[in-house]
Amino acid sequence: MRRAVITGAGVLCSTGKNLEHYWNSLSEGICGIGEITLFDTSGFRGKPGAEVRDEYINDDLQKEKRLSRCDMLGLSALDEAVKSSGLDLHSLSPGRIATVMGGGSGGLLSGEMFRKAIANGKKASPSLLVPFSSSSFTDLAASRCNSRGFRTTVSTACSSSSTAIGIAMDLIIDDMADVVITGGSESLSETTFAGFNSLRLVDEVPCRPFDKERKGISLGEGAAIFIIEEAQAAARRGARIIGEIAGYGITGDANHVTAPDPEGSGMAYAVELAIENAGISTGDIDYINAHGTGTHANDLAEVLAIKSMFGNSAYTIPISSTKSMIGHCLGAAGSLEASASLLPLVRGIIPPTANYKNRDPECNLNIVSRAFKSSVKTVLSLSLAFGGNNTALILRRYN
Repeated sequence: MRRAVITGAGVLCSTGKNLEHYWNSLSEGICGIGEITLFDTSGFRGKPGAEVRDEYINDDLQKEKRLSRCDMLGLSALDEAVKSSGLDLHSLSPGRIATVMGGGSGGLLSGEMFRKAIANGKKASPSLLVPFSSSSFTDLAASRCNSRGFRTTVSTACSSSSTAIGIAMDLIIDDMADVVITGGSESLSETTFAGFNSLRLVDEVPCRPFDKERKGISLGEGAAIFIIEEAQAAARRGARIIGEIAGYGITGDANHVTAPDPEGSGMAYAVELAIENAGISTGDIDYINAHGTGTHANDLAEVLAIKSMFGNSAYTIPISSTKSMIGHCLGAAGSLEASASLLPLVRGIIPPTANYKNRDPECNLNIVSRAFKSSVKTVLSLSLAFGGNNTALILRRYN
């Protein structure tokens, strides 16, 4: 049976200029949520966010006038992923290279910059309007990687890039591609910041997932990209295999536009499908990387879903939310959390939930507040999104 493995990975976020830096920051529990400088937040209730430092972004990309910030973040992570894979993509058959990305707002920030320039009586560059589409980064990545095979952009809000990774797994297993470039990229924008503030979902301090005093999310930005190959082919070429995408499950709540099913039944079903798809049992899960946004509704629904699926063992499995350090990166959240889920598989370190201080009796699971060493073979990564879009990914150490 064909198996889908990760042979390359690249990351860019507020706490990581590359994968190694990101993993080190997670291991140390460093919170990258602070002041936003991309736009004025003085009129908003919730002001903090997780912004990527400009010095983390490739200098050459920043000089390209037609690239949105979302494109720059994504391409920076893509270049790292390709380099780490050791593949010469231009020597492969283009029709066997697929590109599947998750995205949300695309070049929305560039459009805002255009409109602000016009409103202030300044000349606005038309190039700011070029990367408006959420598929812009997907198209750029495909062109950069000689990919002329299957290509699509998934946009299911906060589960977009998790879903993209699941599709990438299917493409490899079903022999529709030899290599899949997958993941997601997202930049902060004033529009999304205003939208979440209007719903009163943004905390006034860095987010505190599962904490009794939690009051909402902290928005972030970033990108995480993977190179996926068939396991035997990767082994034959001597590739370093970082981990395996073992299974996934996707469901819909059909409950509410912005709120999850309060019982967490949709998420529980996604977990059930993922475990079945991976051919394992709930007892095989060693760590759960939770969606953990820091809103009351999300965290409680997620806890109920975990209890529903895992029974008594739900209280002992280590669980953490890395959004407490990198913020909620929306369309890129799933891929960044999949990258975080590789940390325990490769280094044997369970990342913490930063800012977690006050135990909530309703969220009475094994929430990890400090990183610790543990032997981890299989990880469950959860994504819940607006509209009731749920994705559960199973990642495991490759043997």
